[in-house]
Amino acid sequence: MQNQRVLIIGTVWPEPGSSAAGSRMMQLINMFKEENHAVTFSSASANSPFAVNLEEHGVNKVPVELNNSSFDDFIMQLNPGIVLFDRFMTEEQYGWRVAKHCPEALRVLDMEDMHCLRYAREKAFKENRAYTNNDLLNDIALREIASVYRCDISLVISKVEMQLLREVFGVGDALLHYIPFMYDETREKEIAAWPLYEERAHFISIGNFLHEPNRNAVLYLKETIWPLIRAQLPKAELHIYGAYPVQQVLQMHKPTEGFMVKGRAGDARKVVSLAKVSLAPLRIGAGLKGKLAEAMAYGTPSVTTGIGAEGMCDQLPWSGFIHDEPDAFANAAVELYGNKELWLQKQANGVRLINKLFSKHGHQQQLIGRFTEVSNMLEEHRRANFTGAMLRHHFAASTMYMSRWIEAKNKS
Repeated sequence: MQNQRVLIIGTVWPEPGSSAAGSRMMQLINMFKEENHAVTFSSASANSPFAVNLEEHGVNKVPVELNNSSFDDFIMQLNPGIVLFDRFMTEEQYGWRVAKHCPEALRVLDMEDMHCLRYAREKAFKENRAYTNNDLLNDIALREIASVYRCDISLVISKVEMQLLREVFGVGDALLHYIPFMYDETREKEIAAWPLYEERAHFISIGNFLHEPNRNAVLYLKETIWPLIRAQLPKAELHIYGAYPVQQVLQMHKPTEGFMVKGRAGDARKVVSLAKVSLAPLRIGAGLKGKLAEAMAYGTPSVTTGIGAEGMCDQLPWSGFIHDEPDAFANAAVELYGNKELWLQKQANGVRLINKLFSKHGHQQQLIGRFTEVSNMLEEHRRANFTGAMLRHHFAASTMYMSRWIEAKNKS
């Protein structure tokens, strides 16, 4: 399935230096480029000074508009063989147009993470109660799962979310493909170049502050966990990095307490590689956590929660510790920080996880093979998905007329 034209419709322009979602998108773009596909990336979002230069990666950048028939002319002229929607919101906006004007194109949804799961956990947390799978049956799920059915293949980043899609929503495997983060294997040469235990200092926490789970985790660190660590390590520092720091986060900067809010990391690899331990006390969220995968890829052990490590280690030992209780979390962080032998053991666990679970080559080949398989039997594949056909029929009618009404209103 080489030399295809691929159109990616992004929620935003990719910012791999700002978020795991941006890194994930660049992994998919690079995969398509390695297969000699001609890639066009489109988005209706405003340009960002932190977005990657797509042209330098050999990607054609084409801005598009919402609720505008100019997209119809654009996609008919491009005539892609594959259209990838970045999250269900873009499929809602453009899916009916793609289906109408390029019916033979393979329609792929990259879920990024399960939005309905993230929403459900956040709602339960705010209501101070335990999350259950019944919380998944929310308005976001009605939209997100409908989008899954309307597409030919949905890319799912976590095995936990694969299971929820099957068991809670009854989505069949024919519509799903598991594809986690993809990294080059970590080899002895790379390990030898990592800073040594003695060359590292401080704790680190990193994550895009536009993402509520990250803001919540930093607040939890400041109010609960860091005082417990600092009581045992009075000279330790915690360096907080992340793009788009909100005022609530900036106000937490307290050098006298060793709580240092640094803001955007100019070079995430460097700051993570020079830290001794990464802290990610996530209490809400979904998907895989890029901050933890990158910590393993850069040789930095971590302490996180069950939600933080969810879907990331199978039965293999974690690259650090997993604790949900603040005292246990803090004690594990202190032990890992001060015990070189333990630290090296946990670092080696991270190498094993990256190489066994997130190997780029194996996952890329499986995904390209799946695209080829479904494309070769696309008509049969779609006939077997009657629910998707039904949803496309009704959704396209309602969305099309609403979009045309908005377009006409904008012109008046």
